[in-house]
Amino acid sequence: MKRLSTLLLALACASTAHAETTVDRIEPPSWWTGMAVPVLQLMLHGDDIAELEAQIDHPGVTLLDTQRTENPNYLFINLQLSPEAKPGQMAITLFHRRETEAVVNYQLNRRTPGSAERRGFDATDAIYLITPDRFANGNPANDRSADMLEGPDRKHPGGRHGGDIAGMRAHLDYIADMGFTQIWPNPLLENNQPAYSYHGYSATDHYRIDPRFGSNEDFREFVTAAREKGLGVIQDVVLNHIGDHHWWMRDLPAGDWLNGRATEKNGYRITNHARFTHVDPYASEYDKEGFTEGWFVDSMPDLNQRNPLVANYLIQNSLWWIEYAGLSGIRADTYAYSDADFLQQWAARIRREYPNFNIVGEEWTRNPALVAHWQRSESEPVTGGRLKSMMDFPIFYALREGLAQSDSWESGLTRLYEGLANDFLYPQPNRLVIFGGNHDTSRLFSALDEDPALFKMAVAYIATMRGIPQFFYGDEILMRSPKQRDDGIVRSDFPGGWADDKRNAFTGKGLSKPQKTAQDMVRKLFSWRKQTPAVHSGKLKHFAPENGTYVYFRYDDKKKIMVAINKSDQAKKLDMKRFAEVIDGETHGTDVISGRRYTLANLTLPARDVLVLDLH
Repeated sequence: MKRLSTLLLALACASTAHAETTVDRIEPPSWWTGMAVPVLQLMLHGDDIAELEAQIDHPGVTLLDTQRTENPNYLFINLQLSPEAKPGQMAITLFHRRETEAVVNYQLNRRTPGSAERRGFDATDAIYLITPDRFANGNPANDRSADMLEGPDRKHPGGRHGGDIAGMRAHLDYIADMGFTQIWPNPLLENNQPAYSYHGYSATDHYRIDPRFGSNEDFREFVTAAREKGLGVIQDVVLNHIGDHHWWMRDLPAGDWLNGRATEKNGYRITNHARFTHVDPYASEYDKEGFTEGWFVDSMPDLNQRNPLVANYLIQNSLWWIEYAGLSGIRADTYAYSDADFLQQWAARIRREYPNFNIVGEEWTRNPALVAHWQRSESEPVTGGRLKSMMDFPIFYALREGLAQSDSWESGLTRLYEGLANDFLYPQPNRLVIFGGNHDTSRLFSALDEDPALFKMAVAYIATMRGIPQFFYGDEILMRSPKQRDDGIVRSDFPGGWADDKRNAFTGKGLSKPQKTAQDMVRKLFSWRKQTPAVHSGKLKHFAPENGTYVYFRYDDKKKIMVAINKSDQAKKLDMKRFAEVIDGETHGTDVISGRRYTLANLTLPARDVLVLDLH
């Protein structure tokens, strides 16, 4: 097996002309002409490469300068690419005392027409979240890779199970048929860690897809195949930290590349998770530093984004994957843990290159004010690293707890009602990503005491509420987990993704009746949602919970949708006069889930049920 660095250089079309000097890495491995910002910083790695000078003679490309750190094995080359820069191989000559030591051929590609104008995901979309290692094993031959530390162990909940890009690609029709329009896979970058490498959040190479998932080209072809099915792909990006087996850790580019160092003299701190320090007017500097500069865990070193070389590396890396793979969005992990000034640079640069692109940030808190701090309006310029979209954790908690709790003036459905009332805090509530569960939480069905009725209410809410819905793979077939967080079980294998599985959720083979009912209900709701603009961008009006019921409407000039939840053990007749300000002339409604037609004047909600009524 060739060395990883050699494989990357092959991707970059790099070669050396002098045996004494070897450039074993150049990152980014390629770039594009026609980018909005015409500068490019190359990071070269090789033994004692810092002593070399660079020379470039390529149409439209100017060598601005070179930068060095205290590590003699790194050389940073800053280039400017004019609008006339010619696509093709660009020769970078490295010399010492006028003697050529190496010539590296670097690939400049022509930017795909329309790339800058690509549409990001929005409220017209519905996202299907996948943990790739646990979804489907489309290529068993890549379960083990000779240059990776961890091999397959499907019996171990925390081990690698073999799911891959080929598995996701093989089931694109299933995802599209379920009514989803975007796929968010957990990170696919190389995680060459000795254990728990399957989840993807400990990157060891920023420019390589983990070979146990496939290759860079496999990922790009997967995105293309998904697009042909009407599906966009959102990349999960980790800016805050890396894995402690990242190739940098063997030869750090600079002494301040990381926050802290794992030595007796100058140790590192684990983050204090004090996420409010960004906004707290009374926060101490000690606590602020403990949040943004602490390591996430001891096996995830924290990147020092105040170092301009680190910041630029991460910015270019995100741009490279957007352009190379053809992404339609980014989900930014542990967003607020990063340096705020860096987040501003990163978000602003992406918007400069892709004005219509979308990024959703993770800020895991119950407090809507803190989530609102990180969101900006549609027309507002990027300030403070604020994004158009954030994960709506406050509604996540309100939904789960509101449905599971008994109803009172401060609990149960009141949690949903009051949680939604907090929307006055948000610049763009319709841009929030709403969800009932993800890879870091217990399974939705289990959180709701494995109650099919409550699950149906939750799915109807996610499919009809304002915002961008996200659904976790397997929830549609009532996959279970402990109520307390247990990652290995939460991220269990999707039935039918492995050749020897006795059950197959893709075809329905071996599923129980409740599982099939749940799957059909999810398919109906999200397929209907895809064709219903009133849910995408219509107005929302809700009415305070009453007698165990909660009613809200989504409507525009052409259509009105009435969502009526009844948590009570008894059927409830609704007083339709209460909703007269929304209902104007409509006399009937057809339930999207069951297809049953109801007369509004005598509308009685079945016990422990939810109706999604298309009014007419």
